Amino acid sequence: MPYTEEQVFEKVKDAFVEALGVDDDEVTLDATVIDDLGAESLDFLDIVFRLERAFNIKIPRGDTERTVQESMGDNPYEVDGVLTELALVKLAEAMPEVPAEEMGPGLKTKDIPRLFRVATFSNICLKLLAEKGELAA
Repeated sequence: MPYTEEQVFEKVKDAFVEALGVDDDEVTLDATVIDDLGAESLDFLDIVFRLERAFNIKIPRGDTERTVQESMGDNPYEVDGVLTELALVKLAEAMPEVPAEEMGPGLKTKDIPRLFRVATFSNICLKLLAEKGELAA
């Protein structure tokens, strides 16, 4: 049975509530995973595991960053731990749910996880479900 976007969000919300012990009204699409919901790096793995089980999908680890790096060809991704201007453009394309002002000059690669929102995980699930033909039109 194909999923609707709303059904996907509800399952994503459930995964966050279970993994982080937060109230479901805290889990909105624009909530940041680290700053708003208090997730730590290990929590990301727990959330991903729960989503993989809920939707019977495989979420590649580091996929967003890898996709950005691969799209840059021979251009540098970062210099001294700071994303290049082109990397910022590519990251914004890969993560349209993140406000542009959060991807400004000086963004460090180590700070990328702080950009992740609930919508980031929802979008990843939607993309993978669409690839499997399990997303309602």
